Amino acid sequence: MTPPETDKKFRSYVPDKTDLREFTIRAVLLGLVMTVVLGAANLYLGLRAGMTIAATYPAAVIGMAILRLMKGSILEENMARTIGSIGESVAAGAVFTIPAFVLSGVWPAFDVAHGYWKSVALMAVGGTLGILFVTLLRRVMVEDPDLPFPESVAASEIHKAGQQGARAAQILFANMALGATVYFLGAINVFAASRDFVVKVGQIGLSMIKLTRAPGAPTVQAGAMSTFSAPAISPAYLGVGYIIGPRLGALNFAGGVFAWGLLVPLLAFFLGPQLAGSAGGTEEGWAGVAGAIWYHIVRPIAVGGMMVGASYTLFRMRKNLGLGMKRAVADLKKSASAHEATGRTQRDLNSKVVFGGLGVVFLCMIALYLYFAGEISAAVLAAAVMIVLGFFFAAVSGNLVGMIGSSNNPISGLTLCTVVIAALLMVALGLRGNAGISAVLGVAAVVCVSSAVAGEMLQDLKAGHILGGTPAKMQIGDLMGIAVSSMALFFPLMWLHRAYTFGTPQLSAPQAGLMASLAQGIVGGAMAWPLVVVGILMGFGLILVEVKSPMLFSVGMYLPLETTFAIFVGGLFRWVTDKLRDKGGFNDAQKARIENAGVLTASGLIAGEALCGLVVAGFRAAEKGKGHAILPDATWSGTPWLSILVLVGLAALMIRLPLKNAGRPDEPAPPTAIM
Repeated sequence: MTPPETDKKFRSYVPDKTDLREFTIRAVLLGLVMTVVLGAANLYLGLRAGMTIAATYPAAVIGMAILRLMKGSILEENMARTIGSIGESVAAGAVFTIPAFVLSGVWPAFDVAHGYWKSVALMAVGGTLGILFVTLLRRVMVEDPDLPFPESVAASEIHKAGQQGARAAQILFANMALGATVYFLGAINVFAASRDFVVKVGQIGLSMIKLTRAPGAPTVQAGAMSTFSAPAISPAYLGVGYIIGPRLGALNFAGGVFAWGLLVPLLAFFLGPQLAGSAGGTEEGWAGVAGAIWYHIVRPIAVGGMMVGASYTLFRMRKNLGLGMKRAVADLKKSASAHEATGRTQRDLNSKVVFGGLGVVFLCMIALYLYFAGEISAAVLAAAVMIVLGFFFAAVSGNLVGMIGSSNNPISGLTLCTVVIAALLMVALGLRGNAGISAVLGVAAVVCVSSAVAGEMLQDLKAGHILGGTPAKMQIGDLMGIAVSSMALFFPLMWLHRAYTFGTPQLSAPQAGLMASLAQGIVGGAMAWPLVVVGILMGFGLILVEVKSPMLFSVGMYLPLETTFAIFVGGLFRWVTDKLRDKGGFNDAQKARIENAGVLTASGLIAGEALCGLVVAGFRAAEKGKGHAILPDATWSGTPWLSILVLVGLAALMIRLPLKNAGRPDEPAPPTAIM
């Protein structure tokens, strides 16, 4: 789709002189509710699957459906979507960094007393910084003809095609309910949501171990080499796989197969004599040994691979990154020369407010880093360096979103660069131990949230530019969204940690684990560098054999096998859907409707499980505190047939529902959902 900006005489959908309701109480309240709900859902997804999804499309559909019932205007819908989607970017920045404080051990506990205000400050400062930077750059970037903003165009077209909103909302809400129901039934063991199988050592393997063991070493009894997991019956994982597609799903699963099918059994085989005592000759013992090998040996290797993968992602985008750096200063100069405007659709926040706000944020950053580092010189220098770096990263993030959309924005790669720079800075200043690690992670959290928010905000401002929204009102709305989401998103994080604990198979948090490992390794000197170097060399090998995404492969090694397997299966569902679509003789308009329905179905399943997962996590956390079960526990999960039936039902839904929504050949093509 060609963006409207290619026309030199561009006119917004709602003309500048038209006065429509926009910044209304109902639009703002709906947006604030969505920003917390969608942000919390992305926290869950980021901790469990290591990925987040863009919230622009679901927020547009939900806001449009609800406000149409109230006879709201298209600008109210734009306002609700803008505020509603900003929580997802705050969540993305938070989930990649804040758990790292716990994983690195610098925060003794993650509760209200030890973590709430620190987490709120990190999210609020980072989010506000991103909004203020984008405000300075908005005009020149949204009007740049070289930036197509694919997701912004799609979101604006969704609002224009409001007559399709009822059907889209029906698909989204119905699948949210289904995803929540399936997850809840699995959580109370109506069916087995996951299943592991123990793979035993064969007699040939035992003979080889006996031949190579040292004299006097105990004879190894038959045990397990590794464990194999069936795909988790998870609507969220299946939905993620459907959205990213079969190729990326297969690559993610390949990392899990490499970890559990090669590295874990190989290490268990050669370490058999040493591990025999701890295994105790039982299946449960050997399963524990396999899990320990994966956790303490394989995952540090995966960290090295993720480091290379994130760096390689930035290297492949070097032209866009360089262009973003060059544009940043030029855009700032252009914006400063004509920042104030009288036209409604060109009116940003007053420049005095913006620069004054940046000054306040700078002082807050100094106070924050002083709290973490304990030295005023280090705090001032870190704040000065990071506000400059944050500006450039915000500009880069905005340019990348303009080129490829926020779904593909490499926030973790930008944060990785920030962590390395901040860690080297702390070492140069002589900061070591927990104070240095805290300062590094604090810097990373602010810049990560700022970059994520900047990209998402610029995407929404572009959609508003097309529709005719007022930028200043959208910026005020997003500042409100930042404040509310910063104060609210700590609690879902706390519930999830209490219920399952960061860094465990239930909450792998791969990006936060990477940030914690880097901070500990560079500043604290507590990294398993030999294993990380192995992972770095593995990452280079993946690049040499032209693996599309070494980062995704390494994340697959870091995640539990049942997670990557389920994501792969979801990708297979997408592959089957696409094959049936291509063989069905559908025209382009019908194919677009099939794609939209598929993305809505997957998004609904993801959101449904995520929201129900947060509720279940709250109950699990309460159970730990009270010492007894609160949720019921069914007894029907022993048979695998019910699990297979649930998986088959989800497959039928995710394949058939999009095809059923192809519509008539003569209907006009809808806007394509780009996730």
